Amino acid sequence: MQDHHFSTYAAGLDTAGFTIIPDVFSAAAVDAMLAIIVGVEQAGPNFRRTADLFAIRNFLREVPAIATQVFSPALQQLVRQLFGEDYFLVKSIYFDKSGESNWLVAWHQDLTISVAEKSPAPGYERWSVKHDQYAVQPPGDILESNYTIRIHLDDTDEHNGALKVLPGTHRKGIYRADSLDFGTTPEVCCTVKKGGVMIMRPLLMHASGRSSNGHNRRVIHLEFSNRTLAGGLQWAERPA
Repeated sequence: MQDHHFSTYAAGLDTAGFTIIPDVFSAAAVDAMLAIIVGVEQAGPNFRRTADLFAIRNFLREVPAIATQVFSPALQQLVRQLFGEDYFLVKSIYFDKSGESNWLVAWHQDLTISVAEKSPAPGYERWSVKHDQYAVQPPGDILESNYTIRIHLDDTDEHNGALKVLPGTHRKGIYRADSLDFGTTPEVCCTVKKGGVMIMRPLLMHASGRSSNGHNRRVIHLEFSNRTLAGGLQWAERPA
C-alpha cells in the first residue's frame, strides 16, 4: 500500500461511506489466520453454529493467538492513517457464512454498540442482550465517528453473499430502510478478494444476499472508536 493511495481511500470513506483495499494481507497470512481459527476449542456462549453460519463473538478474546496476525503493521497503518492515532478496537466477530447459505440480511444500518454492562445513560436507548453481551444504541455522533473493518479470508462477490451498499447513505443520519429510494441511490456490490479489506461507516445502509456458488464467505469484522461513553459505560472489548 503506497501512501498516495490513502487519500483515495479516505475520500471514499468520507463521500461514499466505504472503501475497498486489496492485498492488505498475503495469502499466506490469511491461511495462517484460518489455521488458528480451525484449531480453536469451539465451546461457550460466544460460539454460534447453525446450518448457515458459524460465528465467534468477542473474537480476539476467544482466540487471542490471532491478534498479532490481525493487527499486522499494514492494518495498524490503515487505522492510524484513515481513522486517527486515537482509535481503538471496540468489537470483534468472526463470521463463516457457508457456501450453501440461504441466510440473507435485509437493508439496515449498524445502530448498536457492545458494552460491558447495562447502566442507564442519557441518549443511550434500545438496550438488548444477546449471547451474554449487552448492546445499546448510542447517540448518533458516536455512530458517525466509528469505523468498521472487514477482513476477507475468501474471495467474495455477489455469488457468495458479498455486502451490497448504498453509497453516501452514511450522511443521512438514522433512518428507516423502507424509506430508501433505489432510483436515486443505486446499490453497489462490494467484491473483495481474499486478503483484502472493506472499511465502512456504521450508518452506511447495507445488506447481503444468499450464497449460490458453494463458496464460503469468511470474514473478520472489527469495529473501532475514539470515543469515551457516557455515564461510566465501558466498551465491551476495548483492550486493557
